[in-house]
Amino acid sequence: MRNFLVARLMQAGIVAMVVGALCFLLMRVLPGDAAMRIAAGRYGPDARIAEAADKVRLELGLDRPVLWQFLEWLGGLLRLDLGHSLVTGAPVVDELQVQLGASVWLAASALLISLLIGPVIGVFSGMKPGGITDRTGLAGAVVFRAIPPFVLGLILMFILSKQLGWLPPAGFGSPREIVLPALTLALGLAAMSSRVTRNSVAAVARTPYFAFARHKGLPEAIVVRRHGIRNAAIPVVSYLGLQAVYLVEGVVVVESLFAYPGIGHALVHAIVERDIPMVQGTALVMGLMFVAIAALVDAISLWLDPRFGRAA
Repeated sequence: MRNFLVARLMQAGIVAMVVGALCFLLMRVLPGDAAMRIAAGRYGPDARIAEAADKVRLELGLDRPVLWQFLEWLGGLLRLDLGHSLVTGAPVVDELQVQLGASVWLAASALLISLLIGPVIGVFSGMKPGGITDRTGLAGAVVFRAIPPFVLGLILMFILSKQLGWLPPAGFGSPREIVLPALTLALGLAAMSSRVTRNSVAAVARTPYFAFARHKGLPEAIVVRRHGIRNAAIPVVSYLGLQAVYLVEGVVVVESLFAYPGIGHALVHAIVERDIPMVQGTALVMGLMFVAIAALVDAISLWLDPRFGRAA
């Protein structure tokens, strides 16, 4: 366990360095004047925007050498200080606390909905490969995985909100407003997890120990629950780590589409406004989310099959 924690902490440190450096460099090579963007975000575009941009440039030290600015940010990171927003002036950590909480709720809701859809369909499909459930599940997985999240979100918004009036089209503040963005993410996740579960269950159903459990006369539900689900869950849990990429990427698109005030929505606005500390902070948090999810997946896999620990 100690080696496991040390390895994950080292990964988090490397992610922080790489993400911070890349964000800083990429924001610097974007066309346009960062001071002009920040001044427009603070004071709004007007006839004296150039004068305001000069004041912003001097105030924030944007005229200093780039290397010096990066080293200053790195020193703050080592002190666990992400700096202040160049637009609002508020500490980046304070803004991220609110935005991260909203994104975590969205991601957790999407993951929960996907687990209630994908693996359930996968279990029924894997128990009868080639059956009607298997063929229908395959068709649905292909369709929902092929549709980009923003297109799927617009379709759900049109049907469930505009046509049926069941859910609000956007916003934040009540449980009903999280359903549409969470469902948009969940359907893409469930599309792949259903096929991974199907293949895993089908492989377990062909094993001798599964056949022996049936020959003992155990009811089918008990055979599946005791001898099938836990063994079939190992590759499914491992795949959830890969789905974290889709989940975090989808959060950026879906939050912007549904005006959901999460970390992805904040990242888009920070890039437009050239708010470098906010971009670095949000990208850093999203990168560390990958490390945290990967660590959680490894821990669950180790609990399901302790042989992973001996192999490591």
